[in-house]
Amino acid sequence: MSTAKPWASPMPAEQFSVMRDIISAPSPVGFESAMTLGVLKPYFDSFIPDSWHMHQYLGNAGVVWDSHPGEDDRPSLMLVGHADKIRMQVRKIGSDGKIWINSDFFLPSILVGNEVTVFSEDPDEPGQYRSLKGGTIEAVGAFHFANSDQRNGQKGIRPDSLYLELQIHGRHKSDQIKRLGLQPGDPILLDRPIKHGFSPDTFHGAYLDNGLGCFVTAEVARLLVEAGGTRKLRCLYAFASHEEIGRLGSRVLARATSPDILIAVDVNHDYVAAPGIGSRHMQPLEMGKGFTLSTGSVINQQINSRIKRAARKQDIPMQIDVVGRDTGTDGMAAAFAGIDSAATSIGFPIRNMHTISEAAHTGDVLAAVHVLKETILAMDAEDDLRAVLKQSHPRLDDTTPITHQGFDRLGGSRKSSSR
Repeated sequence: MSTAKPWASPMPAEQFSVMRDIISAPSPVGFESAMTLGVLKPYFDSFIPDSWHMHQYLGNAGVVWDSHPGEDDRPSLMLVGHADKIRMQVRKIGSDGKIWINSDFFLPSILVGNEVTVFSEDPDEPGQYRSLKGGTIEAVGAFHFANSDQRNGQKGIRPDSLYLELQIHGRHKSDQIKRLGLQPGDPILLDRPIKHGFSPDTFHGAYLDNGLGCFVTAEVARLLVEAGGTRKLRCLYAFASHEEIGRLGSRVLARATSPDILIAVDVNHDYVAAPGIGSRHMQPLEMGKGFTLSTGSVINQQINSRIKRAARKQDIPMQIDVVGRDTGTDGMAAAFAGIDSAATSIGFPIRNMHTISEAAHTGDVLAAVHVLKETILAMDAEDDLRAVLKQSHPRLDDTTPITHQGFDRLGGSRKSSSR
């Protein structure tokens, strides 16, 4: 029988295919159902018991799969990834046929030359949508037309100079555009599905943020079902909307379900590989070194301790991330919603976030999957988890003093307590 650890082995092709499908779903902000209903629902339907329930909402396309619907007496745990992607939008259609766009949370300079897909509502049938491929994002037209400051790198691309190039030519260009039915507000997504990278166990493409968090959440659900499910815990597998414009969707899900425990799953940064930030003294998170666990902000140390214990027991590689007043993830959902939940946030370091070439390591993703599975199973075995969490907040007035004499000079190993 193989004893290979999943996070230390290549990701199976079938699992990589599921991950690619989730990440590829065309789900820009406000249009998340392509992922939640188009990809995730068929996937969940393939493995969940009939007793589970999928919660849906009026104002957004976020969904929650509930392992024990209606059983409010059970302690509940929500895992949440966000299904929305950052997008560009049609801003103005000019009389010269130019389709001007905004860049949202993309750096304008990284968009130039990239292929995109435009999604547009049919003007003759409101509520029906079309897609258009073959366009690229442009700004200056050619090197020869750039001003001297742009040519020598002293100035970059302005956000208001970006436009969608559809290669329209001939007479009446603006009329040709109008006949396509494109309208201000139409979302535009980068067209780059993930594929394997050059280095072992790596992959790259667009929208790892946050298809990866959704993949991890779904895989934890699948593995727990395969393990027989939870006996005491009510598990809520959530896929939120509107994260990229203020984390607005997850707080609705938290408010609607009031989970006792909330764990966000989102991408993090590979600070070691990030260029030009050495002077910031960031925590040296690094791709290929394991999942990341946040500490600070509203993070609950009791939940973190359980995740750490699971990682240590299973020898799952882990990196600690330091967050300040805000986790920057859906880990803030319960606090924003005014819900009492023990919250934390885990992730995986990626490179080139919010570009067309985001890169990650499959081992980090699988480490997150398996540490969450093991943590949930361990919490499921605890008695009266709600009471334990309420009564066991760490007490810094009850600590074990550390003295120099308590350690040997070379190894730093503890010899005795001075308490």
